[in-house]
Amino acid sequence: MSVIDTDSKEIIKKIGFAPKGVHKDKVQPVGVQITGDGKTAFVALGPANHVAVVNTDTLEVEDYLLVGRRVWQMAFNEAQDRLLATNGVSGDVSIIDVPNREVIKTVKVGRYPWGVAVRQVE
Repeated sequence: MSVIDTDSKEIIKKIGFAPKGVHKDKVQPVGVQITGDGKTAFVALGPANHVAVVNTDTLEVEDYLLVGRRVWQMAFNEAQDRLLATNGVSGDVSIIDVPNREVIKTVKVGRYPWGVAVRQVE
C-alpha cells in the first residue's frame, strides 16, 4: 500500500503487509479507518483475514488482528473504542477493542456483509 503526500503527489512510503502464515497473494488492502487523533490506521487486508494496525507517524505495521474470512470494510463506534470489521465470506462482524488491539467478539450477521455503518442509539 502506498502512502502519498497529497500536496506534492509523491509516494512517501510503501507499506508492506505480511501477517504470519498468510501467502502474499492473499494480502489485499481494501479498507482503511484512521483514529480521530490521527495516530493509528487500521487496514482491512481482504482474503488475508487480518486487520493491520499501522502507526501513522512511523508508517510501520505494529500488529495484525485475526478476524473472520474476507474482511472488507470497517467503522468505529462514536467513542472510537470499538471497531467493527465486516467479514464477507464468513458472514460475520468482528468487534475489535481499539485500545487493547484485540478482537473481543464475533457476531453472525448473515450472508456476505461487505460494509458497515455505525449509528449510536440513545
